[in-house]
Amino acid sequence: MPAPVNDRVRRLAAAWLIATTVLASSPSPAFAEDTPPVVAQEQDDSFYCAQRRLGYWFYCTKPKPVEKREPEQVPSASAASRLDAITAELRELKAKAILEPTPANVTAYIRFQREQLDRASLFSDVWQRSIWQDPDLDYTLQRPVSTLGKRQWQDARSTERNTVMAHLSERYGLFYFFAQTCGACEVMSPIVQGVASTWHITVRAISTDGGPSKHFPSYSVETNQRSRMGLEPKITPAVVLWDAAKGRAIPIGYGVMSADELQDRIYLLTSKEAGRDY
Repeated sequence: MPAPVNDRVRRLAAAWLIATTVLASSPSPAFAEDTPPVVAQEQDDSFYCAQRRLGYWFYCTKPKPVEKREPEQVPSASAASRLDAITAELRELKAKAILEPTPANVTAYIRFQREQLDRASLFSDVWQRSIWQDPDLDYTLQRPVSTLGKRQWQDARSTERNTVMAHLSERYGLFYFFAQTCGACEVMSPIVQGVASTWHITVRAISTDGGPSKHFPSYSVETNQRSRMGLEPKITPAVVLWDAAKGRAIPIGYGVMSADELQDRIYLLTSKEAGRDY
């Protein structure tokens, strides 16, 4: 019996020596230069993702980044539409308070109306302050409204008007159309005569019906002059300024005017451009 055991031991030792020698002479797979590296491939694990459905806790595939969206800008209402909405609400509250005059409805209308009155008062106050601080916005610098400023402005204007009227006869004359049967002409004739005499303006009086005038004894009868001047042919009295330098007629006005108004019209039409004095 001992002999077989020794043989078995010898065979095992020989096998162990051969295996050790082979392993020592073979290059290590971890350091073999000719062996290409193993590339790991990402692939879904069917056991965890399909069978066990662990997607709630594990990502089987790489999730795509969530795109950030800019919040949509809601267009703000225009100032005009907001003001229209306030006006509409005020009218609705007023109508409701009238049709259903309960304390709640009347109170709601009064409160809302008071808010709008406060808003209007604030606007008026800011308006006035802006005018005070910016002379370009202050119209009263051109046409004063205070008693003292208005008096000073009227005095300066009268002086300028008188200067213009004093030189008017150098270039202009007057056509005065009247009728013997015209009651307004009886009032207007002495006014025209007085203004013309004050400023030494030549007046050519023309009778539209052939009748005389005690204020203008040297009159002439109309022979279609008003139509040629482009005037209304049926209205008397009529005062027309004649520009001798340009050979054109400038209608001053129809009907009865005071002497001051007549002079103001002549002054404005001969020395002020439209939009310069208003």
